[in-house]
Amino acid sequence: LQEVEALGYGAIWAGGSPPAELDWVDPILGATDKLQLATGIVNIWTAAAGPVAESFHRIDTAYPGRFLLGIGVGHPEAHQEYKKPYDALAEYLDQLDGYDVAKDRRVVAALGPQVLKLSARRSAGAHPYLTTPEHTATARELVGPDAFIAPEHKVVLSTDADQARAVGRKALEIYLNLANYTNNWKRLGFTDEDIAKPGSDRLVDAVVAYGTVEAIAARLQQHLTAGADHVPVQVLTGTDKLVPALAELAGPLGLN
Repeated sequence: LQEVEALGYGAIWAGGSPPAELDWVDPILGATDKLQLATGIVNIWTAAAGPVAESFHRIDTAYPGRFLLGIGVGHPEAHQEYKKPYDALAEYLDQLDGYDVAKDRRVVAALGPQVLKLSARRSAGAHPYLTTPEHTATARELVGPDAFIAPEHKVVLSTDADQARAVGRKALEIYLNLANYTNNWKRLGFTDEDIAKPGSDRLVDAVVAYGTVEAIAARLQQHLTAGADHVPVQVLTGTDKLVPALAELAGPLGLN
């Protein structure tokens, strides 16, 4: 973690759907000086708002301004109780309001237009996942100039297109079964053929950046040009290779 911070990266986005206690956050922030941490995402179906709010206040008191609470609805295939995601999100945000979780210290996982607008009204902004710079541009139009947008983008440090696409397809496999992602890709102009398993080259190339580090940096820059404030980068590599990969990217990304 200290190495990542020393490279100039400003934040870590922790994926998955962590339990409400968030007890793993404190050691990360305690081991670093300025690094911020965001959850991408706390799932509203599996982590109740009350305990999440308690965790937020504990972390924010100990490390003021360094923790961003990312929440989202997950996807219907994983949760039997999943219904009316927009209403459920709004109710969860109401509860966070009641527990005094500051609007500007939370973001919402958002893909479609209505949830993007909700994220701007009820939180600092949106954390879209598995999208493209074109989606970022549309999101910026929907949420206005002031909302925070942080689209995730996957990266493979390889100039071998076949190898990079194979790694990318492995990462995408689960999402090709999930309606919230496939519907969003269709809104972006991808076809049923593109999103059929194992995913077309066109789809993989759109959501997974690969090539030289300069080419990857240029692809990530497209999100910023389209209106993103911050681009969380998910490097598709073993954990033992993560820091070297981030070190390779740091220069082209202008971090050092």
